[in-house]
Amino acid sequence: MKGFERICQRLLPGTFTTDAKREAIRDGATPIELVDGEKLVEMFEALGLGLRPKKDYDIDQPFFDQYR
Repeated sequence: MKGFERICQRLLPGTFTTDAKREAIRDGATPIELVDGEKLVEMFEALGLGLRPKKDYDIDQPFFDQYR
């Protein structure tokens, strides 16, 4: 499309290497938006896609230690 730059988006469940991050912002290259696992979850949360709220508990170890 004339007048529009192409934009590339890459998804990865882990994290990107330093070289990948550098390449994504290199002058003269097609812009690349890197979306790692953490950012992907944030995007899904913001849109309410495919996620259900989950209550999570941590064990209060000092509470149980008093009954040893």
